[in-house]
Amino acid sequence: MAHVPLVPVGSPRRGFLDDASFARHRAAMAAIEAELSTRRAGVERGWGPKYLERVHQKQKLSARERLERLRDPGTPLREVLTFANLGRKFGELESPGAGVVTAFARVAGRWAMVIANDNTVASGSWWPQTPEKIERAQEMALRLRLPVIYLVDCSGLFLPEQSRSFPGRTGAGHIFKKNSQLSAAGVPQIAGVFGDCIAGGGYMPIISDRVYMTEQAYMVIAGAALIKGAKSQHLSSLDIGGPEVHVHQSGCADARVPDDEAALARIRADMARLPSPGIDFYRHGADAADPLYPPGELAGLFPPDHRMTYSADEVVARLVDHSLFWELWPERGREVLVGVGRVGGLYLGFAANRQGLIDDPEHRGAEKPAGILYREGIAKLAAFSRACDDDGIPLVWLQDISGFDIGVEAERLGLLGYGSSLIYANSTGTTPMFTVLLRKASGAGYYAMAGLPYEPVVQLSSPIARQSVMEGRTLAIATFNTKLDDDFEILSKDPTEHAEIEAGMRGVESRIEGDMSPYVSAAQMDTDEIVPFGELRGWLESLAEMAYQATGHRRIKNPRIWSLHDLAALAEPRG
Repeated sequence: MAHVPLVPVGSPRRGFLDDASFARHRAAMAAIEAELSTRRAGVERGWGPKYLERVHQKQKLSARERLERLRDPGTPLREVLTFANLGRKFGELESPGAGVVTAFARVAGRWAMVIANDNTVASGSWWPQTPEKIERAQEMALRLRLPVIYLVDCSGLFLPEQSRSFPGRTGAGHIFKKNSQLSAAGVPQIAGVFGDCIAGGGYMPIISDRVYMTEQAYMVIAGAALIKGAKSQHLSSLDIGGPEVHVHQSGCADARVPDDEAALARIRADMARLPSPGIDFYRHGADAADPLYPPGELAGLFPPDHRMTYSADEVVARLVDHSLFWELWPERGREVLVGVGRVGGLYLGFAANRQGLIDDPEHRGAEKPAGILYREGIAKLAAFSRACDDDGIPLVWLQDISGFDIGVEAERLGLLGYGSSLIYANSTGTTPMFTVLLRKASGAGYYAMAGLPYEPVVQLSSPIARQSVMEGRTLAIATFNTKLDDDFEILSKDPTEHAEIEAGMRGVESRIEGDMSPYVSAAQMDTDEIVPFGELRGWLESLAEMAYQATGHRRIKNPRIWSLHDLAALAEPRG
């Protein structure tokens, strides 16, 4: 029972995909990922070189320069919510990344969530979606019990758009509630204040366990301009709330430091004083190892046409250490694959949608399409989700789903009830879940496979992910159904009417296809980050380490007493 029966999964690429097809897939993906790189670079520029130069003229670093100096050299930076507000205009202005950088970074050997105001974008102001982005990052840290580092350089709300960022349940004030919840949970919070820190920006660092202020920094409820107007007093913001006031008089900050570099050094020193990560302990003596089959091949495994199939087993084989995997209940619910593998030496559960055709157990000798959830697969996912939660195994959902089975037989078999059981399991678990949208994330299947409404700690999307209730072509047919025959051909013989219907269907399909873009989802914060396939293994390594870093706050069973062993034993043939 102590043995986790990891066995080889997958095969060399040439055994299932010829060189020409692989090259064609990879070329198509290269163009898509080039667009991702271009868009990411645009966000990273902020408002451009002119505004970066203004920051440097003040003898300050930009948010991204501070991040580079803060993180451990050579370690990955896992930025999230990069594309918030992408393409959104506020008058003539844009707010790249909603004016704030949120990223997982290793600092003094420990993963932390870093939240840094982008001081090249309207002096780090809070725009519509800035509060929600900060709160989402704080929630990730709270769920994983990761320290939070605030790099504050914020001139408060961008007032022309205050009505869309000040009020409401997730308005700017909710950031301070998250500060409080993190503190109540014992999650360390460290703040460096580097410049403007006005109104809400002034409140954000105060609940932190450590607050460092540079000589250029100030924290104020209201800045000098407002005080001059309200009280006719001629003061500078440094006079009102600089380090002389808050370090030596009010006690709202702990220490004053000469500049950005000194503040970052103090933050790194504080991080080094925190408890050592539990990552090596939870590897149970195993070493981190690469997959046997290169993760870089993933970009060539996915066909450009989302209607074509690929092997979920081969995807998993390029994500887990040594390409070793323990698949559970392989003969039941074959539309989904569930099991356990190591990533970076740490156990993760995986639940993935298979593609293509599978045997239909309800009709002997028949086949049915995968990529859809049927009764056995739903039950299998629910049981696996509950077991991973009970055993403390972080669970990764690899989504490529068209939805639930529908029709008379599906209702007779009780899919509504089984689906509700799965939704309940995913809604009530406390062990970290991470969701990856590989391609299709459609209908209620997106919910059932732990989509963002079911609060995975992080949801990643590939550059070809498609979130929708219904595909564009299908929705166009549904919209114009009364004007189509049983073969979905236009009934009208009148050339003018026929052309109008045809154009209308094309318009619906085009609009829906555009809405399904991962960039639309990311701009609306309906997914947390868009990640190239070649980076997916690295992301999972980082997320696994984050899930196991903190000790003592959640259930983590040793592998000898997993309930998965019991469930596997009950499913084995007798004799």
